Amino acid sequence: MNVYDSARMADVLAPIGYGPTDDPADADMVIINTCHIREKAAEKTYSELGRLRQLQERKAARGGRMLLAVAGCVAQAEGAEILARAPFVDMVFGPQAYHRLPELVARVHRGRAGGGVLDTDFPAVTKFDELPAARPAPGPTAFLTVQEGCDKFCTFCVVPYTRGAEYGRPPEAVLAEAQALVDQGVMEITLLGQNVNAYHGTAADGRSWSLAALVGALAEIDGLARIRYTTSHPRDMSADLLAAHRDCGKLMPYLHLPAQAGSDRVLQAMNRRYSAAEYLEAVADLRAARPDIALSGDFIVGFPGESDADFEATLALVRAAGYAQAYSFKYSRRPGTPAAELPDQVPEDVKAERLDALQELLNHQQATFNRGMEGRTLPVLLERQGRQAGQLLGRSPYMQAVHVDAGPERLGRIAEVEITAGLANSLAGRLAATTADAAA
Repeated sequence: MNVYDSARMADVLAPIGYGPTDDPADADMVIINTCHIREKAAEKTYSELGRLRQLQERKAARGGRMLLAVAGCVAQAEGAEILARAPFVDMVFGPQAYHRLPELVARVHRGRAGGGVLDTDFPAVTKFDELPAARPAPGPTAFLTVQEGCDKFCTFCVVPYTRGAEYGRPPEAVLAEAQALVDQGVMEITLLGQNVNAYHGTAADGRSWSLAALVGALAEIDGLARIRYTTSHPRDMSADLLAAHRDCGKLMPYLHLPAQAGSDRVLQAMNRRYSAAEYLEAVADLRAARPDIALSGDFIVGFPGESDADFEATLALVRAAGYAQAYSFKYSRRPGTPAAELPDQVPEDVKAERLDALQELLNHQQATFNRGMEGRTLPVLLERQGRQAGQLLGRSPYMQAVHVDAGPERLGRIAEVEITAGLANSLAGRLAATTADAAA
């Protein structure tokens, strides 16, 4: 979602003369778009600001000016602290305010006493109503935000406090943005939301659309070949969404379904509102609907009070579910969340030991899944140049990175690729004979 938000910031800045640059040293403005899920990410913001301050001072010495801004969830949660710790920052604004960037820039240039501009309000008018209707396509794949916020209030998470309550964009707006992207050559769209499978958008006729209904309508767009969505909550895998996985060929056989833990006691303390058995039941339902579906997940180790037995239950869930890939992290205390005040915080060395064990299992599952692709022929959307000359990089239906020797004329196209090697983090392949013949 931060990738999408950053792109939309560029869109709203373009009319007042800003364009992207790869060289921060000579930039007129640098925006750090932040995440607040883990403490390390928040602290990294401050270290990055220290580095950028040097660039800001060097530009000032040359007679120029560099505006520094902090956006996103760290800005929302710690706006006043950012301005206190880094008074050289010109603007701090939250995820619900980036459509007001031109106004904030004008306020900075007009000058004001008392430090940088702070905007962390949750406006009554949704930012999506204020954003430019059209945006340039970034390539053959694109992100499209359809839902924001979360009403689940997991005890470890800051999202409800930084992104607000759940909001689903009107389906007509989503479909129009998707059509505009496809008209520019986008072939794959990933629908985004903090809790995307809880999407409910109200149409102009007053009807409520589910995510499954939205996927069905998107699948009718000519030229759109692939649809994905992330991130999902296990409690919101509805019957119509399962049916969409069964019936919609454009919906890719890959789903990110965070579990967070495998211990019922820990899941209850996290306020996840499902048991390990219920999570595995959702996985079984998905595989019944789409037998070849690949799963990824999120896991937190070292949640307050997590015992050795609780951690073993997480390992058991991972073995039962079987992941194509997954993300795992040590629990990080986030100020203002209920879990930060819980007793029995787990020592860091215990967290690290458990994380190593979990990642060893997850890495083994990923490597096994990738090796299982060897000898298969997969449709691969070739997205960009690879690191090697004459190589392109694309994605399989299962979200694996695929390296293939092919010319630049194939960029933005789906090619049939014979997988020759399943590596730890990617696949290698060659163009299948049918693809090569078609291009000849």
